[in-house]
Amino acid sequence: MSSPSSIQFIDSALSCTSPFALSYTDPDKKWLIRKHLILLLQNFPSFRPSVDGFTHNNGNIVNLLFATGELHVSNSTSPISLSIWIHENYPDMPPIVFVSSNLGSQIQQDHPFVDPSGSTLTPYLQTWLSPPCNLVDLVRNFVKLFSLVHPFNNTTTFVSIQPSLVSKREAMDRLSCALHYDMIAMRTESEDEIENLSTLQAEMVQRVDVTKYMIIKLEGEKRNLKKKVKEITEETDVVMNWVKAHDHDNTSANNIEDVFETADDESQVVLECIAADLAIQDLMYALDKAVEQEVMTFELYIKQVRTLAREQFFHRAKLVKLKGYDK
Repeated sequence: MSSPSSIQFIDSALSCTSPFALSYTDPDKKWLIRKHLILLLQNFPSFRPSVDGFTHNNGNIVNLLFATGELHVSNSTSPISLSIWIHENYPDMPPIVFVSSNLGSQIQQDHPFVDPSGSTLTPYLQTWLSPPCNLVDLVRNFVKLFSLVHPFNNTTTFVSIQPSLVSKREAMDRLSCALHYDMIAMRTESEDEIENLSTLQAEMVQRVDVTKYMIIKLEGEKRNLKKKVKEITEETDVVMNWVKAHDHDNTSANNIEDVFETADDESQVVLECIAADLAIQDLMYALDKAVEQEVMTFELYIKQVRTLAREQFFHRAKLVKLKGYDK
């Protein structure tokens, strides 16, 4: 039951006409404010009425009634100090509710219904409509919400319950709480993903720089190769022109030896002896491979080698005789 002094204070505040008069102008709304406040004090005796100036977010300052008190959610948790400001357009506008931090207790981060400044926003306030909404049901709703998620204790007793077992209001509160924590989890996941993507972006930028450097090097190598090809082509043209200039018959040479000319007959004989010597050497090497692979018999191999060696000896002797050539 509300004390007579509290009721007298409410009546005096609402009937005041001095420069410090409250910002409530409609007599019918004043009567409803009085009724709701008295019912709040009767159901929650820890609350006490008071009057003070309130500054809205847009800078407007108004004189409002407000009630402060403590909510005891459970014996295992600390009490919650609550301030309920009656909006100047109450009951058309919902009251403004703040949670005050206790000594040694801070409002937990990412609370679904209370921000770090203590301002509250609950589904009940968001869907406020009077009637049926009123101050008593508002505080009762806060008790249920804070029993699910206490603003100071970093513990959550949120348990999934079948929607048919709870009221529509409690189901909305639970859904709002679940969505809030889902959004926090998604935000955390998104932040981690953004951080990973930022790291990947930096790595990709580095790879792009390396790739550009490689492309520049390859383009330089390509230019060098084109230059080399051009030089080889020019040298080839010189050789081809020389071959055409020395092809006296102006026909395609059937023998590659006809392309080369010697200075005199003796040089021609030396060239022929050297060519024959090298040809015999290659043939002996081929015979060695044939014996290793058992393509020919050893007796035939010896016979052929003896013949070739004798012929090679004559060629080398002729070279020594002509030019003093020593193989």
